[in-house]
Amino acid sequence: MEELFNKLNITPKNIDLYKAAFSHSSYVNEHKVKNDYERLEFVGDAVLDLVVADYLYNKYSETEGEMTKVRASYVCENANFEYAEGLNLEKYILVGNGEKESGIKKSVVADIFEALMGAVYIDLGYATARNTILRIIVPYIEDPEVNFFSDYKSSLQEMVQTDQKSLEYNLINEEGPAHDKRFTVEVKIDDIVYGIGIGTTKKEAEQAAAKVALEKMAK
Repeated sequence: MEELFNKLNITPKNIDLYKAAFSHSSYVNEHKVKNDYERLEFVGDAVLDLVVADYLYNKYSETEGEMTKVRASYVCENANFEYAEGLNLEKYILVGNGEKESGIKKSVVADIFEALMGAVYIDLGYATARNTILRIIVPYIEDPEVNFFSDYKSSLQEMVQTDQKSLEYNLINEEGPAHDKRFTVEVKIDDIVYGIGIGTTKKEAEQAAAKVALEKMAK
């Protein structure tokens, strides 16, 4: 991990935190290790939200709604996966044999990035975590070509409102263990199913369903 720490420009105090940040539950169960990455992911998610919110508040003059959309663009699964790829985090991730055979999921790689940022925060404090996060994320925010997230739900809502039609999202399936859920959502317009989406969260599944609906309506 020395190469990674050099890339992040940090000097860890508690290396066990970083080992936990890269340990998937499947690895923990197989090797009887104490901690997986999920608690650190929880902390990292909150720290990322705060750092990006603080940056947007001080850097730009957008409204609350606009800042919320921008923050969602840069603290989401697609963005976190891209950050993880840029740091080559996948080579450090520890998974069980089953996960190795099936391949490490994109959602897990994205979660590991959050866990790593959580580890930096717990180990070295907020100031170091903030500086680390900004060094990683700001270049993406300032690049006009980068767009990790499209708010398909808002676009669909605007289109439906124009035609005065009803719009609803229904959860039709939920499967998988707690650490690896898969949600299936359908979107109905005037009681007709226009799209079905699958995601690792309900919100992600709703966005996927809205995207399908928009594509169908555009034809």
